[in-house]
Amino acid sequence: MPAFSLSVLAFACCAAHAQGPSLPPVTVTATRFPEDASRLSFSVSVLTADQLRDSGAVTVNDALMKLLGVPGRLDFYGGGDYQLDLRGFGSTAGSNQIIIVDGVRISEADLGGTRLAGISIDSVETIEVVRGGTASVLYGEGGTGGAIVITTKAASGKPRTSGGQGYLAMGSHSLLEGRSSATFTKDGFSLDAALNARDTNGHRRNFASSGEGRSLAAQWRNDWLRVGVRHAQDSLETGLPGALTTAQYNADPTQTNRPDDRARVDNQRNGVFAAASFGDFQVSFDAGQRDKALESMTSFAYAYNIEARNRSLRVHHSTSIGTFSNTVITGIDDDAWTRVVPGAFGSTAEQESRGVYVKDDLSTPWGTVVSLGLRRQSATKTTTDAPTAGVDQRFNAWNVGLVQPIGKSGSAYGNVGRSFRFPNVDEIGFTAIGATLQPQTSRDAELGVRVNWATGRTDVRLYRSALRQEIGYDPAAPGPFGPGANVNFDPTVRQGVELETRLQLNRDWLVWANAAARQAKFTAGAYDGNRIALTPRYTASVGADWKVFAGHKLGALVNTVSSQSPNFQNTCTMPAYTIGSLRYAFSTEQVELGVGVNNVTDKKYYTQAYGCAGGVPTSIYPEAGRNVVLSVRVSL
Repeated sequence: MPAFSLSVLAFACCAAHAQGPSLPPVTVTATRFPEDASRLSFSVSVLTADQLRDSGAVTVNDALMKLLGVPGRLDFYGGGDYQLDLRGFGSTAGSNQIIIVDGVRISEADLGGTRLAGISIDSVETIEVVRGGTASVLYGEGGTGGAIVITTKAASGKPRTSGGQGYLAMGSHSLLEGRSSATFTKDGFSLDAALNARDTNGHRRNFASSGEGRSLAAQWRNDWLRVGVRHAQDSLETGLPGALTTAQYNADPTQTNRPDDRARVDNQRNGVFAAASFGDFQVSFDAGQRDKALESMTSFAYAYNIEARNRSLRVHHSTSIGTFSNTVITGIDDDAWTRVVPGAFGSTAEQESRGVYVKDDLSTPWGTVVSLGLRRQSATKTTTDAPTAGVDQRFNAWNVGLVQPIGKSGSAYGNVGRSFRFPNVDEIGFTAIGATLQPQTSRDAELGVRVNWATGRTDVRLYRSALRQEIGYDPAAPGPFGPGANVNFDPTVRQGVELETRLQLNRDWLVWANAAARQAKFTAGAYDGNRIALTPRYTASVGADWKVFAGHKLGALVNTVSSQSPNFQNTCTMPAYTIGSLRYAFSTEQVELGVGVNNVTDKKYYTQAYGCAGGVPTSIYPEAGRNVVLSVRVSL
């Protein structure tokens, strides 16, 4: 894989001299205010609305896996909510990365996962991925792996005109999907609405799912003020086909051993926001209230209701100090979260947290940027499952970064820092008898080079996160009812090299690649030297768009993921896989007709397994074979 990465980099650098239309500069909002990406001391990957549309991605998860090569694992539910893993955390990836939608954190305070597939992909303006522990300074605990920041078109703040679009698709496995969105603007007022629905029989028996979502945002703006309200909700009903043994998988990967298990998930989000400019000051405020309800109808019935409240106030100030310029971002985040599990064996879990942070960037006349960041976070977490094992802790995250220009088109950047997370309510509720989980900490470092030229961009980075007291589930640890408990692991490390390049060769050809070679392993203790479960060493995503002639476009994507082990003992291996997809689209000014083929070679593979039996993986969740999608999009 390193050879592959270097060859792609060499290709990108040599092709930089090709003549073609220039790519627009990249502006990011992941720092909580718009900034030029080239001046950041950490890596940010950005997917735009145009890229999402051209790729044919159907969900946020799908886009991140296809276009950025982020490893994903099939979830238990239908609807395409893959579990994403930014930097090799395996089964605890969801607790080590932060999800932000329109400025509001929606990551859960338990192990239940965050549902992204309910967000209509057509309503998204940008998806930004911050990799590494800098996310802990910006957004709080659990950011060692990074953050996924989703901004909808309504929340982007960009001037827009009235219009709308509709999308209809049908395909394999009785897929039927519809999406529509509309914007109305007049005299500073705008109203955005979006609807989406998706029904499919799924690629396994008892994997049929039916999901729908809707959102509405209203806002008013003038030269210095923008205020608004927003509402979104989505629901999913799905079958739960269960896991397969290797023998069952080899015999028939479409079978189920849970023909009657089902589940339903409902989400609702409401919020208000405001942004104002006063000279050199910008002030933003977001407040959100969300509810999540899950009902799992299996042999072990389970249900819960979650209520969460998030409030964020932040200030941006820019000033000049002689020939130097300085930018400060500071803010307060206040969150509260409650989960109620009803029934005779029910429980109540609660979390409250507050964080205060500051990020300061000093720019010199010769272009060097020095960045300092600090966050102070406090949290209390309790659960009636373990009333004496709650969390009442405080911790600091920090980051120091540097950006140094190299010539006219390049820069080197680097940062060091510390990130952390506290145990969540599920983890403190299931430990070894008498054990108390300690906060997880990580010493983080990143070094990169980014090159921007007229027709392309390349970013190569090295990173290392050395973790102490990492929190996770060990099936071999002594638990309250036998083997299995949440523990503080012996020291671990995540380190590797990442490549991201995008090049407009000419007016007809656009190519891109994202590749990573990584280590995620134990560095001491009983598992010393072993790989963290469910973490591939190598991943890559390579794609190209070709404008065949006016109105006709052909796109191709290849994603490859190396082998990985489903357990800490590394006693068996999940096979590597490479899958490809093709999409053809014919477009006029208002209509697009498309046909997409996923898993072109009909590869038999799986991304999710939970253990080893007799030297082979078990508890397997198979992926879909070749499937075709026909679509039509109409824009007004």
